[in-house]
Amino acid sequence: MSYILNLESSSTNCSVSLALNGNLIIIKEINSENYSHSVQLHSLIKEILKKSNVLIEELSAVAISKGPGSYTGLRIGAAAAKGLCYALNIPLISVSTLLILAHQIKIEKGLIVPVIDARRDEVYFGVFDPSYNVIENPAPRIITSKSFKELSNNNKIYFVGSGQKKCESILQKNSNLIFSFNNCLPSSNEMVRISNEKFNDSIFENLAYFEPDYLKKFSIN
Repeated sequence: MSYILNLESSSTNCSVSLALNGNLIIIKEINSENYSHSVQLHSLIKEILKKSNVLIEELSAVAISKGPGSYTGLRIGAAAAKGLCYALNIPLISVSTLLILAHQIKIEKGLIVPVIDARRDEVYFGVFDPSYNVIENPAPRIITSKSFKELSNNNKIYFVGSGQKKCESILQKNSNLIFSFNNCLPSSNEMVRISNEKFNDSIFENLAYFEPDYLKKFSIN
């Protein structure tokens, strides 16, 4: 049996889930505009372990959303995950926040573009096919009216994430651009299957050197 604890702290949504062999047991989330992860995250971990009657020593791995996203949220999540892994001598698994968002959409044709709102006219984005294979690697991008034009010439583009409204307001109108505005925040719910696959394939992070994928340097401006 493999119990995996999944932590998602890249946005205002502080999300913790526990899964057994790739099946969700329990999930708890608190969405706070105040980014109260430093207060909420450990409380949520204790709560779901208690409610599921699973001892912390029974965990097989901890999975963390590695970003991009909130600098502070990612730091808090990474610190919690690494601390648990060190203490329990279990592996750390990381999952791209954009891949987590992409899994909120299921399509047969076209492309999935998760977008996370960044500063001003900028978003963090990635491009995935219907099987969630990476077409374009995660990157920051300043949105202009012609962004994603080449991709949308021959494909329907399905956006997901907090950057959707920004993209819709700036991009040139195109019937191939689909905005859902549903499930805008990443959740540990979508981490369950991904982290279990990585666990089975022994795709783990180096605890000593792992850092969240911020994609760009932190700025206080």
